[in-house]
Amino acid sequence: MPQEQLSAFVAGTAKEFDVPGLAVGILMDGQEVYASHGVTSLAHPLPVDEHTLFHLASVTKTFTATALMRLAAEGRVELDAPVRRYVPELKLADEAAAERITVLNLLNHTAGLDWNLIEDGQGDGSLAAFVARMADLPVIAEPGARASYSQAGYNLLGRVIEKVTGLSFENAVTELVLEPAGLPDTVFDLDDVVLRRFATGHNRDENGALKAARPWKGFRPGTRGNNPGGGAVSSVADLLRWARFQLGDGGGVLPAEALHRMREQTVELRSSTLGDGFGICWFLREVDGVRTIGHGGSGNGQFAELLIVPERNFAVVALSNAGPEGYPCNQSVLRWALEHYLGVAERDPEPLPYDEARAREVAGRYEIDAMNLDIATDGDRLTLAVGIKPEIRAASDTEMPPDYAAAAMGFLPGDGDEYIITEGGLKGQRGFFSRDANGAVTGVDLAGRLFGRTSLPS
Repeated sequence: MPQEQLSAFVAGTAKEFDVPGLAVGILMDGQEVYASHGVTSLAHPLPVDEHTLFHLASVTKTFTATALMRLAAEGRVELDAPVRRYVPELKLADEAAAERITVLNLLNHTAGLDWNLIEDGQGDGSLAAFVARMADLPVIAEPGARASYSQAGYNLLGRVIEKVTGLSFENAVTELVLEPAGLPDTVFDLDDVVLRRFATGHNRDENGALKAARPWKGFRPGTRGNNPGGGAVSSVADLLRWARFQLGDGGGVLPAEALHRMREQTVELRSSTLGDGFGICWFLREVDGVRTIGHGGSGNGQFAELLIVPERNFAVVALSNAGPEGYPCNQSVLRWALEHYLGVAERDPEPLPYDEARAREVAGRYEIDAMNLDIATDGDRLTLAVGIKPEIRAASDTEMPPDYAAAAMGFLPGDGDEYIITEGGLKGQRGFFSRDANGAVTGVDLAGRLFGRTSLPS
């Protein structure tokens, strides 16, 4: 693939989605190629390149999980052991769950924990303080019963790392995986970020104009409690090195079989854009007959995607700095790269025609700890809107990302409970509705998270 063709595509895609800055990297058969377009910030523009730092958000989880795998390989952690072996002070809303949750349950999101705790401004912002508040986090399923993506679960894993190593999470992960993998520009502290060129996130105001996103990471500055699940900052160049590490033999850091175990399915995912299942942290997805592993992240006006195709020795990274368009922008990059470099084509399934009776059956409000999801009938279509709870937004003394406005969705062929979103910033996202023993709709999965139904349409 000529460099010029990749560069032209990246420039056109950034313009199409109105993203100020987009950085892309491709790894194929050991060769790296980069293309970037745009600027780090609309207010203080500098050119984006492969060394520009972006907030990775949930891609951070891949570092946290690999650090746990190294500790397991060294015999310092047992994946099937109860988390309380390492964090005995852990208390949850369900005592039985607190006793049973294992390290592996946290790694593959089967602990039954809700998404996350919202920073309340109390405490010192440490992981210890975060864990001390976990009794306030809803337990939404029996441990091991199903997958539901949990930021809180990975933050708890960060505390496991601290307790086992005697180091801060950030120092431990740096020593365990970042330095051995050769990632000099993957950092956590904003003091380290400002020493390098970095991208500013952008969100749209009520008039649709892009403005700088604050706070930079999307959570209160100085709060370390979310670092294991989403606090890393990195560049396209470092992420391609990370992909090389994941495709290699462990480099003496951990055995090759430990890396390969992370790619093996541990739990199935149903009708999810994220993938067909979880390995250990990685989303596993088959695209046009080819197996991929990957992880994405969404911060405050910044979006990150890392996708690896082990059998083809291939990886693609996309980092962008505008919300909500950054998500579909990055997805467009991944699809184009798979098709043009590997001949692998991904197509969204077509939804069924609108069915009013089925639409009314699922309409209503669904919630997790931080967000409301509203499904409504609107003329001859079904729509989905999701946003931060108003009371949380009102109580915050920092800016928060904007909500996702109502966008059309449609049911997919099959049992009638699977859907796809067909427009807006969440276009292409798939999920499903869950039911109780009597057939009543009780929840909806979006982006791997279970939102429980709390009310019917008024």
